[in-house]
Amino acid sequence: MSDGAVRITDSLEDAALLSSTERNNEASEVSELSKKGYQLLKENKTNDAIECFHKILDADEDNNYALVGLGDASRKRGAFKDAVEYYKTCLSHHPGNNYALFGLADCYKALNQYQKAIEIWEQYLLHDDRNITVLTRVADAYRKVREFKKSKAVYLRVLEMEEDNPYAIIGLGHLHYDFKEYRDALYYWGKMLDTNKKGIIDIRVLTSIGNCHRKLKSFDQGVQYFEDALVMDRSNFYALFGLADCYRGMNQQYRSLEFWNKILEQDPRNKVILTRAGDAYRNLNEYDKAVEYYQRALNIEFDTYAVLGLAVVAKSQGKYNEAAESLRRLIQQDPKNYRLYMELADCYVKMGEKQKAIDMLGEFQSLGVRNNSVSEYLDKLKDSK
Repeated sequence: MSDGAVRITDSLEDAALLSSTERNNEASEVSELSKKGYQLLKENKTNDAIECFHKILDADEDNNYALVGLGDASRKRGAFKDAVEYYKTCLSHHPGNNYALFGLADCYKALNQYQKAIEIWEQYLLHDDRNITVLTRVADAYRKVREFKKSKAVYLRVLEMEEDNPYAIIGLGHLHYDFKEYRDALYYWGKMLDTNKKGIIDIRVLTSIGNCHRKLKSFDQGVQYFEDALVMDRSNFYALFGLADCYRGMNQQYRSLEFWNKILEQDPRNKVILTRAGDAYRNLNEYDKAVEYYQRALNIEFDTYAVLGLAVVAKSQGKYNEAAESLRRLIQQDPKNYRLYMELADCYVKMGEKQKAIDMLGEFQSLGVRNNSVSEYLDKLKDSK
């Protein structure tokens, strides 16, 4: 080989070595920037993390770590639509990237696009079908789109893998509650309570069990769970509401008022609670206080039940024409509310106009809405003619 040829060969080898060294240095720098970026994300230094990831993209525009990192940073900020674009870009260059799939699905969930989230999580499960975190998310998403059977099957699959998984147990509680299967919901939330008895009990489990008893009308049993929740947090809205509603169900109006008013101390413009408190005062025949609370609710905005409450107060005070006029106006606005027809019919009966009462209840039935209370009252009026 000539000296010239040797020099050319040596130059090529040196160039290759130099190129290899540069690539290694570049890869090392990218790796360090990536580690630094994710560490900054853990420390909630999102802006600094984003800067690191953009530096990586300057050197390698399709880098999967940087694209996922930018997606995670956007998700952390609540910029879910931006995050979606970063994850999608990553997946277009790196199909099947688990971190991008996981982040993308979580973004769709946060955007309430549950069907899309399910599709992405199912792609993830093709690579890792025993990932409990993903399985519980899939079950949650099925619950949100009201796919009862699919949701329950996935939760139960998780419990086969991990018998006491709290997310699956709580999810099953919510699932059955959402579908009005309150006894089954009680079973799962009770199981969660038993599991946690030696540790810290989640206040949401206590209020959920209490709410099941409210729905089942076993109010006396619900009281204890709401009281236990209040021991943990004296101002917890759900515990205060639950106790007030249980005492209302037990017809202990004074006790219910104690808790309605505690809520109003925290939230004086809550018109639903103002109306409930008005109802309690009305049931105690404290009509002036009832009117005060109904008017406070109406000063916030129009409320059908506050106007109804005022009409019932007027009826109780013998002001039948005034009550009937209010009820007729309410029926025009809410023509399928059976209670309005019941109260108006009662006004007509008290005014000695039984046929008007019968006609009014018949008008409700002509809407095609079936209600046992209306049917029973109508039959009673017809039988007494």
